[in-house]
Amino acid sequence: MKLLLLEDNEKLNKTIEKRLKLKGYEVNTFINGDEAFNSITDGYSCFILDINVPKVDGIKILKKIREYYTDVPVVIISSTVELDIIKESYDFGCNDYLKKPFFIDELEIKIEKLCNIQKDVIEFDIDCSFDFKSSVVTIDNTEYRLTKKEKLLLNLFLSKKDQVISYEAIENYVWEGGFASLESIRSLIRRLRKTLIKDYIQTVVDTGYIFKPLN
Repeated sequence: MKLLLLEDNEKLNKTIEKRLKLKGYEVNTFINGDEAFNSITDGYSCFILDINVPKVDGIKILKKIREYYTDVPVVIISSTVELDIIKESYDFGCNDYLKKPFFIDELEIKIEKLCNIQKDVIEFDIDCSFDFKSSVVTIDNTEYRLTKKEKLLLNLFLSKKDQVISYEAIENYVWEGGFASLESIRSLIRRLRKTLIKDYIQTVVDTGYIFKPLN
């Protein structure tokens, strides 16, 4: 995931960059506003903006970002305590605000939450887990590697736990826009049920399925 960081304090800039890169993010850093302003459309998944920076301030950059992107998360980091400026940040579309000084962990948590980043390994029962990166389900310390469609299906279920997932939603997500017959979907469900052993996947008659893990 590619992030834009605008922070004119070079020491803090480097500290944040180092920590975020350790998390696996691609980070482009800027210390003045005009360079960041001209880079808005370079395909970022999240913007981290200080307000009081040279040349073009963070609020103006935020306003420009929202002209291009309505949904890309923007986190404001600033030492200001002026309520008018904080309110203005939210009015122009920032998603969250961190007052300096802050712990870098706080920023990491906000980025993960705003960008809906899932952990690599999800535990959905006492003795069951799923590793998104390796496509491996571990049950009672035994590993089962999933096919691509099985992985996509489990990913969909885990992102919408305890919610009814329709046949159409499964077709669109797992077959990635292609056609899938009802029997193909049912066959995939049977295979995943066999791997998971326990009855996590429940049938909703004439509608679809619901995934009910214990965690």
